[in-house]
Amino acid sequence: MEDAVLSRRSIRKYTDQPVSDEQVERLLTAAMSAPSAGNEQPWQFIVIRDRAILDEIPKFHPFSGMLAEAPVAILVCGDLALETNKGYWIEDCSAATENILIEAQEMGLGTVWLGVYPRQERVDGLRHLLGVPEQVVPFALIPVGYPAEHKPPAQRFLAERVHRERW
Repeated sequence: MEDAVLSRRSIRKYTDQPVSDEQVERLLTAAMSAPSAGNEQPWQFIVIRDRAILDEIPKFHPFSGMLAEAPVAILVCGDLALETNKGYWIEDCSAATENILIEAQEMGLGTVWLGVYPRQERVDGLRHLLGVPEQVVPFALIPVGYPAEHKPPAQRFLAERVHRERW
């Protein structure tokens, strides 16, 4: 298999093949293996399979139409009550999100990172829809499914963006 990091692409079309609980657990295990500031691991996750809930999200998240096809989505959240290194929850949740995307690629699943935070209408919409407590911030939503589209790896290395020793 191609390197999961270099071959990972944003997938927005999914087949109707289900994603098992075991597969979701493997994705969450990868997420929770991410580095975090001071090893505080300030994340919480909501696994969403309920079709009625998935269908509500595009009403307040304008780029989430692919949820109509995805069999499951994972909401990555930052739990401010677990944060001791203030402000790093964003980086920690970003690392957890990226780990899910890479592990899904390794497993033959498709995903796309849907930004939630810092768009307040998306944070509020998910908080209300899912009953997320006030100290927990919905950060990123990841639809997961078997790809119904193939995208070749993208070559994104730009040598002009690399500086050595100094700018």
